Amino acid sequence: LIVTKNDNLIHGNRLIVLIVSLGLTFNFTSAQLRYSIPEELTVGAVVGNIAKDLGLDVGVLNARGFRIVSGSTEPLFQLNHNGILHVNRKIDREEVCERTTTCIINIKTVLENPLEVHYVGIEVLDVNDHSPTFSDNETHLEISESALPGARFQLQGARDPDSDMFSIQLYKLSQNDHFRLEVKDRGEDGKIPVLYLHKPLDKEAARSHRLLLTAIDGGKPARSGTMGIIVHVLDVNDNMPVFVRDSYTAVLKENSPFGTTIIQVNATDLDDGLNGEVVYSYGNNVNHKLRKLFEVDANTGEVIVKGLIDFEAKDRYELDIKASDKGTVPLETEKSVVITIVDLNDNSPEIEVTSFSSAIPEDSKPGTTVALISVNDDDSGVNGKVICYISEDVPFTLTPSLQENMYAIVTKSLLDREHQSKYDVTIVAKDAGEPPLSSQRTISVTVSDVNDNSPEFSTNPYTFYVTENNVAGASLFSVSAYDCDEGDNALISYHIVRNGDEHKKLTSFLNINSENGDIVALTSFDFETLKTFQFQVVATDSGAPFLSSNVSINVFILDQNDNAPVILYPLSSNGSAEGVAEIPRNVNAGHLVTKVRAYDADIGYNGWLLFSLQELTDHSLFGLDRYTGQIRTLRSFTETDEAEHKLVILVKDNGNVSLSATATVIVKLVEPKEAFADTFSDLNLYLLIAIVSVSVIFLLSLISLIAVRCHRTDGSFSRYSAPVITTHPDGSWSYSKSTQQYDVCFSSDTLKSDVVVFPAPFPPVDAELIIHTPRTRN
Repeated sequence: LIVTKNDNLIHGNRLIVLIVSLGLTFNFTSAQLRYSIPEELTVGAVVGNIAKDLGLDVGVLNARGFRIVSGSTEPLFQLNHNGILHVNRKIDREEVCERTTTCIINIKTVLENPLEVHYVGIEVLDVNDHSPTFSDNETHLEISESALPGARFQLQGARDPDSDMFSIQLYKLSQNDHFRLEVKDRGEDGKIPVLYLHKPLDKEAARSHRLLLTAIDGGKPARSGTMGIIVHVLDVNDNMPVFVRDSYTAVLKENSPFGTTIIQVNATDLDDGLNGEVVYSYGNNVNHKLRKLFEVDANTGEVIVKGLIDFEAKDRYELDIKASDKGTVPLETEKSVVITIVDLNDNSPEIEVTSFSSAIPEDSKPGTTVALISVNDDDSGVNGKVICYISEDVPFTLTPSLQENMYAIVTKSLLDREHQSKYDVTIVAKDAGEPPLSSQRTISVTVSDVNDNSPEFSTNPYTFYVTENNVAGASLFSVSAYDCDEGDNALISYHIVRNGDEHKKLTSFLNINSENGDIVALTSFDFETLKTFQFQVVATDSGAPFLSSNVSINVFILDQNDNAPVILYPLSSNGSAEGVAEIPRNVNAGHLVTKVRAYDADIGYNGWLLFSLQELTDHSLFGLDRYTGQIRTLRSFTETDEAEHKLVILVKDNGNVSLSATATVIVKLVEPKEAFADTFSDLNLYLLIAIVSVSVIFLLSLISLIAVRCHRTDGSFSRYSAPVITTHPDGSWSYSKSTQQYDVCFSSDTLKSDVVVFPAPFPPVDAELIIHTPRTRN
């Protein structure tokens, strides 16, 4: 008989009593009890009262040796002397029964006398005393970013030692965008969590994903356990480098030295390894000119100056910089770098002559444009602002035009080619940079001639001295005029003014070379006929219209010793120079016998006569005055002296080549009365001749003086000094000119009456004689 009793005992334990009655064959009784207790009861907790449940007498329990028969060294249960079964040590169902569905601990109790064996089964009820646990607190998964959605990755499940109802019932995955959780039920193996990819991974967006997996059991309240899941995204070269800045701009001074770092570009690649290593280079479309100016450091991304940077060549550069990774199939991207060049004042202004008249007429009015210039400075800003000016003091100035940096060179005053025919005009252009730079340009301006100057003679008036007996047709003298103009305006021609009958007659024997001004006499001059004359020459240039000027020319004929002395006395009836002089025999020494009179048409030395005795019968009787020609007795006559004496007198002038004449005088000695009568008659004749001569000379001098003064009034001799005639107290008179003076003397001695004209101081070489009176020796 098996009795199962299910009563609520201590702690709600369940009692199941199974009574078995055996035949007399074995002669013992056995029963089977079952209790139910929760696990983890404290030591000493009552499981059940076996004695009571079996109906045993408590008093005989000890006597009958009521005990538990068990082979365990440390039994889970103990019976006390009252037959009560209690917990001997803490019972862990998961330890005792592991994962069995029903955990029953069977014990066997024995009573002796009579022998009774009772079986007690104790079901240990599960208590949710364990939380799910994972073998690792954190697990790592490596998933390629190229994995496709739907890919599944099985995870290690959690473990819960509790019974099925308290074991793991579900898994939960923390909220995320990329993964979802599936759970596979493997029966006895439990539930297996599976991670599947819901959305593609992107390592560059997230290198890893941190998830939390939670296992929840079936307890109330439920227990849970967690495990961290770190998903490492494996890189695929699916990201091109990305520059960290949207734009790159840099400012660079021109003329920066080679090696100057301008800017550094930086790109990142979200890939790993070689896929994420970035190198830099020029873009595909960067031309060779830029490559000569700049270089890119492949490792650092620095843009470096490589060539000469000139703002004036270009003020802005745009470079395409390429960033590439080192993947098997490199991915690359480009970014523009804009480099703005800052201008330095490294360019001097440039002056360009755009229009230029190299020659400008001298009569140009102030403000006349000579040239147009343009100024350019390749620099910018104040470095390119230019001021211009003319450095020298010249009759030109700069005037700005309406167009910027354009100037006109204009005259600022009147020009005079004769004063200066050429100007070197230096234009200076200076910019406003710091320090300022400047340049200059010199242009040569020629002042072209205008016929604004009349010819000018070197002398006015001209005075020429011409020796008589000149060769007809030979050049006598020359006039020369100068014209300050040039070219045809200075080409001079000459001609003689032939106005009026008198001038025509005077100049008919003159001719002038129109080109060089040489004047030719068409006839030979005779001083004794013509002493002086005046005419005018006109010099005319070849300009249009022409200009002219005239000059007065005074010509003085110089005497030449071309006239031999002419004997005036003695003169015979047949024209020979012979005469007879009678003197008383009784005259004393010094008595004037006679006077040889001679005339020379020349003047000066050529007309100054000297007398000498060439032949004489008795040198002791007569003497001759060499200057006056007077013959005087040297002593008184004696009875032995001959009654007739012959004297030959030589009269010669003082020219370089002396000319002479001779006169013969026969001196006869007569008785005193006869000689006196003849002498008195001769004296009267001589006196008459002297008075007439003096009167004629005075009248001629007066007429000449009046004529000269009239000429001065007319301007013919505007620069010619008029002669002056002066009367002296002793009865003599003199003719004088500023360059020479002549004395005309009349002796007060009637016996020595003579008119003599001679220069003072005596003798001049270039004496000018306008009025000539033949000189005689009376």
